[in-house]
Amino acid sequence: MNRVVHPIEQESFRRLRARLDTSHFPPLTRAVVERVVHSSADLDYADELVMDEAELAKAHVALHAGAPVVADVEMVAAGITRRATVCRLKDAQAGPGLTRSAHAMRLAYEEVGPGALWVIGCAPTALEELLTLDASPALVIGLPVGFVGAAESKAALRESGLPAVSNVSEKGGSAVAAAALNALLYHPTSSEETL
Repeated sequence: MNRVVHPIEQESFRRLRARLDTSHFPPLTRAVVERVVHSSADLDYADELVMDEAELAKAHVALHAGAPVVADVEMVAAGITRRATVCRLKDAQAGPGLTRSAHAMRLAYEEVGPGALWVIGCAPTALEELLTLDASPALVIGLPVGFVGAAESKAALRESGLPAVSNVSEKGGSAVAAAALNALLYHPTSSEETL
């Protein structure tokens, strides 16, 4: 199903591409970079996002084959269009040494099991907890924001060897995390490209 792109979005991407050359990126990386920059109006993301095209390609296949999508907070879930998500934050409880966001990751993993796409845009503790689970993710979009733990949790994600999208600063947030997932949702599958 082809997505209808609003003229304002078309013009926004035209202006983005006039200010930022993304032509050297491979297709899925380019899609993620452009969608994240578009969602934030922050051109610096083009230099600080970290991802691997082969990992994105596998995640793209998994996503379009129906792999579950888990969001750390409702704001991330609300930003993901055209796809249902699992967000267990409302059911989570903080405990000794465990934030609500971390507990929500445990609850989500119990629900979806291995092979999901995890989209974390708010809580560094959610990303830290995910790294302790045997989640075997199709992809982790780890873009939590903040001055406490965000950059460190993203560095730990990169060091984990899990397939991931992250960045190398404290910047991030719900909008950019959802945008990265939407880039993969909106990117055509090989069968759609032939239509």
